[in-house]
Amino acid sequence: MIIWRILLVLTCCNVGLAAEAHHYVFFNRDRERITEPAFLATKALEGAQLKYTWRELEPVKDEYDFSAIRHDLTFLNTKGKKLFIQIQDSSFSPNVTNVPRYLVADARYHGGADKQYNIVGNDEVHAVPEGWVARRWDPNVQERFHKLLFALGQEFDGKVEGINLAETAVGFGESGRLFPKGFAAEVYRDAIITNMKALKKAFPKSVTIQYANFMPGEWLPGSDHGYLRSGYQRARELKAGVGGPDLLPHKPGQMNHCYPMIRDSAGIVPTAIAVQDGNYACKNPQTGQPVTISELLDFATSYLKVDYVFWCTEEPFYSGKLLPLLRMQK
Repeated sequence: MIIWRILLVLTCCNVGLAAEAHHYVFFNRDRERITEPAFLATKALEGAQLKYTWRELEPVKDEYDFSAIRHDLTFLNTKGKKLFIQIQDSSFSPNVTNVPRYLVADARYHGGADKQYNIVGNDEVHAVPEGWVARRWDPNVQERFHKLLFALGQEFDGKVEGINLAETAVGFGESGRLFPKGFAAEVYRDAIITNMKALKKAFPKSVTIQYANFMPGEWLPGSDHGYLRSGYQRARELKAGVGGPDLLPHKPGQMNHCYPMIRDSAGIVPTAIAVQDGNYACKNPQTGQPVTISELLDFATSYLKVDYVFWCTEEPFYSGKLLPLLRMQK
């Protein structure tokens, strides 16, 4: 009887941990989906995380278009849901650039963005372009990005639940062959910290999150130059939130990099994890079996102890497994 009561208490504690997290649906740029009845009817889903690109928010230099954010925020508020903004300055397609056109056209900004590459092994000679990332380390580009953040903050701070910046990982290789103009690992690390500081200053009331998963110039634990670690430390000092894309329980890369740092930040600053396409079908390397939604939820809340979980809409997992589970939470 005593053992049964202990197990019952432990089970209730685990349910409580799961309930403490704030659950959002990551609709990406499919923002029209916030009207879906299944989303609106699931009480455990507090709101939507929606992606807005820098290019669409600043179509002309110093002329901002926040109409899409206003529309989405108003709608969600009328339905008792909240909005979490993701500002996207990078892409995963060689045909898509998410920085404003004036940056690309003006020589002062060196194109505004640089190519990222898919590198197999260490073969940088045969690297293939797979996307673009804003020149976050370029002072001129950074100045423009900070102006955007402050314009957003002036209108939406305290009105949106939160705002997050895209992941820190970039695909430039390690040898220097593919490094863009002015790029260096230390310079990039400092730029990420500067951007976190600007975001926190622009949004003192809403939650701010920097997705910090990997940093160029190191690979933990063997090659640790403190780039990622110092970024997390500075975030705690700034009281800026941290997190990352991809909920992949026990995957070595994440377990050696962002996961322990997110866990160590829990309870000190806001923390978040995003369930991205492919995560629902990943295998647990400890068991060799595909993870369940319950395992993902438990890893996020009991191990990482995050405050926010952003669930993507990949099917058949979203409708068939995630929503039924979350409907049992509240």
